[in-house]
Amino acid sequence: MKLLAGLGNPGREYVRTRHNVGWETLDAVAAALNWAKDGEEFDRRSRRAFDAMVLDGIAPGGEKLLLLKPTTFMNLSGRSVQAAMAFYRIEAADLLVVSDDMALPCGSLRLRESGSSGGHNGLKDIERALGADRYARLRVGIDSPPPRVPGVAYVLERFTPEQRPIMDEAIARAGQACLWWTANGIQSAMNKFNTTVRPGGDPPTAGEKQ
Repeated sequence: MKLLAGLGNPGREYVRTRHNVGWETLDAVAAALNWAKDGEEFDRRSRRAFDAMVLDGIAPGGEKLLLLKPTTFMNLSGRSVQAAMAFYRIEAADLLVVSDDMALPCGSLRLRESGSSGGHNGLKDIERALGADRYARLRVGIDSPPPRVPGVAYVLERFTPEQRPIMDEAIARAGQACLWWTANGIQSAMNKFNTTVRPGGDPPTAGEKQ
């Protein structure tokens, strides 16, 4: 079984905010699999378990796939991920976590086999809960905050009209990357989907060693 965990915050006030890119990516995966056409249907059709909203089924290629949206707040995401992994006896190699990243240009994708939290509270708590940082993660760029805007405020805001179309395309690609990882593994997904969107929204450059 593979586990896809998309990080975000619960509550209508956080829908489509920058910090909820992980949830939006899982919505894209569910839509691609015809499990749920959008986030609202995902939430309605999911079952509640592991302090999360959960959908599961068989992905293309025959792999059983669990989609997990933790409903703890971001800084407690590890509790949900660890509980699901323990229940299903999922190894760290079969976990992919999707999160936002202020250090990457808006719309960029960066897959990694392991690494530091980069200051992201959700990744930090997952590392704490698992006792290790060796799990795959897909970070989706949301741009750095403008001058004098605190990061904690920036991530809880919605995307600007200029950013939103870029993010819609990036989230669709992120969903494809998740499904590719499910079938082909992290190295193949990194080679195929790691992209950087240039400042100003220029087209992404794919396959960069990042």
